[in-house]
Amino acid sequence: QVKLTESGGGSVQAGGSLKLSCASSQITDTNYCLAWVRQTPAKGREVVASIYTGGTLTWYSESAKGRFTASQDKANNVLYLELNNMQPEDTGIYYCAAAYLTYCSGNIVASDFNYWGQGTQVTVSS
Repeated sequence: QVKLTESGGGSVQAGGSLKLSCASSQITDTNYCLAWVRQTPAKGREVVASIYTGGTLTWYSESAKGRFTASQDKANNVLYLELNNMQPEDTGIYYCAAAYLTYCSGNIVASDFNYWGQGTQVTVSS
């Protein structure tokens, strides 16, 4: 059973930064797609970044490009999301998600993922 555990959320002012972490267990295959999914009242759950366990290429949503950086520590099975120049619209619950998929970019959506962490709250004040 895949288990995902997020940490690192908190409250920051606009322009500030946070780094989220997601520890994963039982993911040994290189064809898992890992993602950060943000949940907001306005947009529901949207994928903001994704990366294959077996690769290094990352995909970002338009709202995340240039500000967020996803990376992974493959040796320790940890996924990161660095959020920079944060804005109030970045406020939401950030989930780590995983799924065994043949794709991990472009049209990927939250419903593609079947493993989820408990989420971590991120609040950005203006």
